[in-house]
Amino acid sequence: MAGSYSFDVVSEVNMQEVDNAVNQAKKEIEQRYDFKGSKTEIEVKDDEIKITSDDEYKLKSVIEILKAKFIKRGISPKALDFGKIDKAALGTVRQTAKIVKGISKEKAKAIAAEIKASKIKVQAQIMEDQLRVSGKNKDDLQETIALLKSKDFGIELQFTNYR
Repeated sequence: MAGSYSFDVVSEVNMQEVDNAVNQAKKEIEQRYDFKGSKTEIEVKDDEIKITSDDEYKLKSVIEILKAKFIKRGISPKALDFGKIDKAALGTVRQTAKIVKGISKEKAKAIAAEIKASKIKVQAQIMEDQLRVSGKNKDDLQETIALLKSKDFGIELQFTNYR
């Protein structure tokens, strides 16, 4: 396999940083005047964040605070996939945000199609929740990384195992 180079395209989230961002958001909510006496909660379970608040306005404010804390901790807000707003007990509203880990098959196919359409001399191979891009020339791989960084696929992409 001499003369062949590759890298992996992945979408990973550091759960410790997610936990830190949620804790910082909780502290800010406790200290803010507009949240005094409100029933606002943020809870992390597995790969989900549950947000509960008094009304939709406060819920949106909590989401903005959470996104700001994510950005400060170096996590892309694209890592959150928000569900619909549900009515909860005692007149409160609830929203669940899934933490996106890995690249779904549909997104991987879209990324592979984009690479193929670019006419760069590399091959893209889908491997479970990541994508391996290989080619004979390192410059082609660099060009592919630049291409993928310039496009928005709705998820945060990282490039690992560059060999």
